Amino acid sequence: MKGNEIIKGRGAQHQVSNRFLELSYEMRDDFLNYCASEGEEAVDSRTTFIDTFPRTIVNKVTSPDVGLEFSLNPYQGCEHGCVYCYARNSHEYWGYGPGLDFEQKILVKRNSVELLEKKLRSKNWQAAPIILSGNTDCYQPIERKLKITRQLLQVFLKYKHPVGIITKNALIQRDIDILQELAKDNLVRVNLSITSLDEKTRQLLEPRTASIKKRLQTIEKLHERGIPVNVMMAPIIPSINSHEILPLVKEIAERGACGVGYTVVRLNGAIGEVFSTWIRKTMPDRAEKVLHQIAECHSGNLNDSRFGTRMKGDGNIADQVAQQFAIARKKYLSGRERPALNRALHEQYKDGQMKLF
Repeated sequence: MKGNEIIKGRGAQHQVSNRFLELSYEMRDDFLNYCASEGEEAVDSRTTFIDTFPRTIVNKVTSPDVGLEFSLNPYQGCEHGCVYCYARNSHEYWGYGPGLDFEQKILVKRNSVELLEKKLRSKNWQAAPIILSGNTDCYQPIERKLKITRQLLQVFLKYKHPVGIITKNALIQRDIDILQELAKDNLVRVNLSITSLDEKTRQLLEPRTASIKKRLQTIEKLHERGIPVNVMMAPIIPSINSHEILPLVKEIAERGACGVGYTVVRLNGAIGEVFSTWIRKTMPDRAEKVLHQIAECHSGNLNDSRFGTRMKGDGNIADQVAQQFAIARKKYLSGRERPALNRALHEQYKDGQMKLF
């Protein structure tokens, strides 16, 4: 693989060393030359799946500006390969790198279903929305085979417990039968991520995600079945998708979305290196402009960890983005509401069936 050659089907374009490990990873020129002379691939692009058996599965979210109480991630690492993904840094805590490792080494929590059921049956547990995919997508490609997310939804339905879902994969359509039953009691809300209406942009930013066409169809199908779906235009990246705010909100409103949210891209930790390398390879003509504009949204830094401003940014560009969303919501989504999820039923179903007395 030559230094400027794009690794197809992946977001990250190189391995990134784990900051917590003593050893680091380096791609040497002599190794690249050897691979070229032997006709071998320098980078193994295959995905491997690693079974894990955690002791707990429901995580309390303490960040004050995330808007979640609890999250559940049946998978760690994500084959979708979104180059901007904030979850890349968390892969270092598992002993892997946030670059290609994040996309190629997927940890599968095999006992997720058993742990969730144990949690929901606990006498001390009080119903609160649990969000699937607070970190990595619960409908990434391996879910088609393993069906862990589908089994988790069956548990939420059995115990009449509120659940939220964040995904950018049309595979969620497979589980519409369960989602529809949950929606009858206002126990589910779907957040579908759509970053752009342009398929070429999608392919560059999110190489292994569902197409834009399929995601728009997913909004329609969920809406038709009475399943509330909100769209997250996340993240907004200046000079890449920032010009699409009004047309995107118009499109999702016509498909039946009940609301829209957004974040401004921030490149914390190793993500700055992953994103910078990627954009200089894929968009060399505007790379420096984009990076400078991202920094302008975060007081001159690519990295922004300030609670209260990190998600939306500050400065002129961030203000313009906020104004565009305010106009878009007023013009296309006025009067649409997202009712709070129902917490009242679970206590009656803690043993898996309704208590009659």
